[in-house]
Amino acid sequence: MSTPPVVLASQSPRRRELLTLIGITHVVDPADVDETVRGEERPDAYVERLAREKAAVVAARHAGAVVIAADTTVVQDGEILGKPGDVREAVEMLSRLSGHTHEVFTGIAVAAGGRVVSAVERVEVTFRDLTLAEISAYVATGEPMDKAGAYGIQGWGATIVERIHGDYFSVMGLGLRRLVALLEQAGVGYAYGRGVTGD
Repeated sequence: MSTPPVVLASQSPRRRELLTLIGITHVVDPADVDETVRGEERPDAYVERLAREKAAVVAARHAGAVVIAADTTVVQDGEILGKPGDVREAVEMLSRLSGHTHEVFTGIAVAAGGRVVSAVERVEVTFRDLTLAEISAYVATGEPMDKAGAYGIQGWGATIVERIHGDYFSVMGLGLRRLVALLEQAGVGYAYGRGVTGD
């Protein structure tokens, strides 16, 4: 059984780690797409559209490869919180999330054999109450600056999360259970210890 090349359409270190965790050897080729929210676009539709666009763009550059793409966003009170633009915005985001439950939406897309399949995972995350000093100290680590909602659950941000309801790996940026299901839906198998498999 052949092993098709796998391309991750993301430069996220977390997504690389997760693919490596389940034995999927891959190369990275990030997609450059416009991430502007379109009008009244719902968060689930937004992340799924971006994941599909990223997968399609990169698939066009890698004939015969399996392309994996994802996009994650944080939603509080119906508002999409992207990556903070600066320290002040990171502090504001974390202050809003402090002591409350928010939603994390992750869209995943797999491009293989000339088609793209996709799905969305929704997870509820609750923060403990944070003081301004705690928020400022966390922001000073630099960890929040390249992450939607200004936190990373797999790093120092783990200390501010009280509980989650849903798939932990989706909050990290790539739900592994959903990914394997999408690979199979796209006609690409997943074999324990061998990664992806083709015909």
